[in-house]
Amino acid sequence: MNTLETQAEQIRAEFDAQTAARDQALARARQLTRHCSQAIRAVHRDEEDAMQEQLAEARSLADALRSDLKTYPALYFAGYTQDALKEFVEANTTCALIQNRPLPTVEELQVEGNTYLNGLAETIGELRRRCLDILRNGYSTEAERLLTAMDDIYAVLVTMDYPDAITNGLRRQTDVARSIIERTRGDLTFNLRGEVLTRALAELNQKITGETPPQGPLLSRHSEED
Repeated sequence: MNTLETQAEQIRAEFDAQTAARDQALARARQLTRHCSQAIRAVHRDEEDAMQEQLAEARSLADALRSDLKTYPALYFAGYTQDALKEFVEANTTCALIQNRPLPTVEELQVEGNTYLNGLAETIGELRRRCLDILRNGYSTEAERLLTAMDDIYAVLVTMDYPDAITNGLRRQTDVARSIIERTRGDLTFNLRGEVLTRALAELNQKITGETPPQGPLLSRHSEED
């Protein structure tokens, strides 16, 4: 029985260590998710300093999370850990694409391949949000650039024809991404056609009346770009 008690004590010590590591990982995962969300909010508001600060905090937490769980692979691959790292991917890729910078790689972010792809899939939703913000001021080639980035991401996601157990549910995320892209494409097309019609009517009015067409939000935006 002494041997059994010794074994039990060793197991309790191991369980205590795992429980402490799990509790700390949960806390870090929540913090990581919060900083990633704040980084995305900052980039949508064009707040560069705040964005960089939040991304730096997020990277520090992601590094700590990986380091803490190095000896606990079951906890590292647990849903809450990978979900937090997925948010880390989404924040970094969203900020990079909105600011027209190179897309961070798997190696740079130090994440698993399926986590990286799922983070990219969720980035498409943030790019749609950015496109809609742009379209409020009229059609812009910047919205077209972001739509192209969305298409490029989807073109990669759709080729990942592997079981969900390998990709961690990527197929469903890919279907959602396709729907988001198509809605965004429709919004851009509708906005562009509306602006073309507005310009045509303004030019026709100028020919008839000889008056200079008013410089509304849509027209003035194009004038600045031209």
